[in-house]
Amino acid sequence: MNNKSFNFHHVDMHYHQFYENGEWKEPVMSENAFINIEMSSTALHYGQQVFEGLKAYQTKKGNINLFRPMMNAKRFRASCEFMMMPQISYEHFISAIKKTIIANKKHVPKYDYKQALYVRPFMIGIGHNIGLKSAKKFYFGVFVVPVGEYLKSDKAHPYLISEQDRVAPIGTGPFKIGGNYGAVMKVQHDAKEQGYQDVVFLDPKTHTKIDEGAGSNIFGVKGNQYITPESKSILKSITNDSLMVLAKDLGLEVKIKDIFINDIETFDEMGACGTAAIVSPIGSLTFKNETYHVSHDVGPITKQLRDRLLGIQFGDIKDIHNWIVKVI
Repeated sequence: MNNKSFNFHHVDMHYHQFYENGEWKEPVMSENAFINIEMSSTALHYGQQVFEGLKAYQTKKGNINLFRPMMNAKRFRASCEFMMMPQISYEHFISAIKKTIIANKKHVPKYDYKQALYVRPFMIGIGHNIGLKSAKKFYFGVFVVPVGEYLKSDKAHPYLISEQDRVAPIGTGPFKIGGNYGAVMKVQHDAKEQGYQDVVFLDPKTHTKIDEGAGSNIFGVKGNQYITPESKSILKSITNDSLMVLAKDLGLEVKIKDIFINDIETFDEMGACGTAAIVSPIGSLTFKNETYHVSHDVGPITKQLRDRLLGIQFGDIKDIHNWIVKVI
């Protein structure tokens, strides 16, 4: 991570809400950034927690946009169901996000494609529970932080393919839970220490195909095709889903299929994409001391997709797909 560009600080107000006896209590908006929970909470011992990540974008006119928050709500609900946590309705989820953004609107960065307000909703299991079972009490919170670029987009950067698995072949991969990210922290750190932009993981079953990055999906452009990996262990990226739609708008054929290591150099362009990553060009991928080269430059399709995505998010391009939800 480039700490100079993706640094953040706590902002003024935070959304707090507790679940007990089968119902959600009234939410509280507070300056308190701390949670008082029991030492035996399941979130601390068994990883019973889920989270989401999205951004709020300030337009030239001063409006504040959210980008496809219903998709985040849907993914959050799926993660909660998998982790045996109470469901939050779409309305509840988006209302909490809007309230938190409005309470911190002075911290939303001014119109700038390289800056936005990152929004982190999350839920954890709390209360005394030392057995391996679901908690009976839960906490749902939302906090926000101003952020800059997470992955560089100025040129195509080198990536490292990890020899370690991110998740099991049929496991927690499709869900946004902490364990999936804790498992890659050291691998990502070591890759960055070696000068790589980020780390990419292979499919955990055969170790022959590209799966996804530490916090991003992967895509490639070959001729008139936009190709992204097919896998049961990938977290489905809202950004990647959007890029597939935009690729079709550009006249590209979209394919979800395997990308084998040996096929990397047949691609004209490759990139990593996600809420934090946005669209970041991949110049090369190194695996077991062998480097597969793609391009030294930002590819024309990758640039067009990034520009269109950001243009819609910041209100500069007409939203023909009805993706934008206005906060202010």
